[in-house]
Amino acid sequence: MNANQEVSLSRRMPAWLLAALAALLAAGFIILGITRRYSNVADLRNVASEESIPQVQIISPAPGPATRSITLPGTIKAWSYAPIYAQVSGYVTKWFKDYGAPAKAGELLATVDAPAVDEQYESALADLEVAQTNYQLAKVTAARWSSLAGTQAVSQQEVDVKVADAAVQMAQVHAAEHKVARFKVLEAFKKIVAPFDGVVTSRNTDVGNYVNGAGGDVGARGSDDELFSVADIHEMRVFVSVPQDYSGMLEPGLTATLTLPQYPDRVFKASFDTTANAFNPQTRTVVTELLIPNPDHLIWPGTYADVHFVAPSDHGVLIVPEQALLFRAQGMQVALLDASNKVHLQGVKLGRNLGQTVEIVGGLKRSDRLILNPSAGTLEGEQVRIAAGVPGIAPDAKFRPPGADAATMSDTQHAKVQAATDNGDQ
Repeated sequence: MNANQEVSLSRRMPAWLLAALAALLAAGFIILGITRRYSNVADLRNVASEESIPQVQIISPAPGPATRSITLPGTIKAWSYAPIYAQVSGYVTKWFKDYGAPAKAGELLATVDAPAVDEQYESALADLEVAQTNYQLAKVTAARWSSLAGTQAVSQQEVDVKVADAAVQMAQVHAAEHKVARFKVLEAFKKIVAPFDGVVTSRNTDVGNYVNGAGGDVGARGSDDELFSVADIHEMRVFVSVPQDYSGMLEPGLTATLTLPQYPDRVFKASFDTTANAFNPQTRTVVTELLIPNPDHLIWPGTYADVHFVAPSDHGVLIVPEQALLFRAQGMQVALLDASNKVHLQGVKLGRNLGQTVEIVGGLKRSDRLILNPSAGTLEGEQVRIAAGVPGIAPDAKFRPPGADAATMSDTQHAKVQAATDNGDQ
């Protein structure tokens, strides 16, 4: 296009039209900018609205495990234990059993030389002989005077005195006989013997040692020293302090497995015997006694043991993680979600604490949805949104105890576990 054509075109397009086109173009840019800004504001408003709704993870209550287990420290003691003291004062002449030696009931452990007891025994025998002689004389005298009763030779008063004197002398004989018997027993105590079949667990004396005849009576004059101790270890007693929460499992037929530090690869089985039937008010535990056979004498008195109990549990009780609980002034609560994902603060009643989970004995249903880790500021009716793709942490409802644990339960307990598991599967 040449200069003449441009001049011709400019002459044909008025200036106002050009201005209108420019204004129209400018208005278009303005409208486009406003529209984009409005769209961005709307997007930001939507994002802010979404971000203002808390995102939560949800879980459902799970049925409790079919069994419950607990491991407690235990102390092993002998079936019978007897500290042996001297009953007479004197010097040890010889001992026959040392540490760890087996001993039968009545078997000699040591002998004591007690010359003072010997002299007292001989004196008692002499006193008895004198008393018997005096009694015989009094008896003959009383008989003679009794034959003269009713005559002018003696009075009745004199006869009665002679008869009474014979009775006194007879009482003196009985007293002397008891004194002889007492010292005869003390003579027998010069031989220290085992009270029952067992093992000598201590020997605290030696030849020439002086022993006091306090006989284990700390109130007696002088000190009483334990000479030997004997323990019957054919069967052992295991004492465990069981917490109050687990006392319901203590019933006949309950068994437990024991592990000992000196035998880490062995498991010993013990059976329930009895309990104290009373809780210690300081520890809220009950002393429980178990019995464990010990035919090979591998287990010694005083041994520490880890005692593992397994008992059936109520499979109908629901459990939730500890972090799902809210501690409020109204009591223990959980944050439930309704169909529109709004929060409802539900009061619950707790059962036993199982470690990472807690039993819920009231206030929840199996079908409820609850927030896994609600914040302290969670409010009633608050709208929340559920985080997708986050796995729950509820325990497996088909939990089964390991074979070793299940082996520790009695037949009755196995039946309870099976019934509880069948109900939970349904």
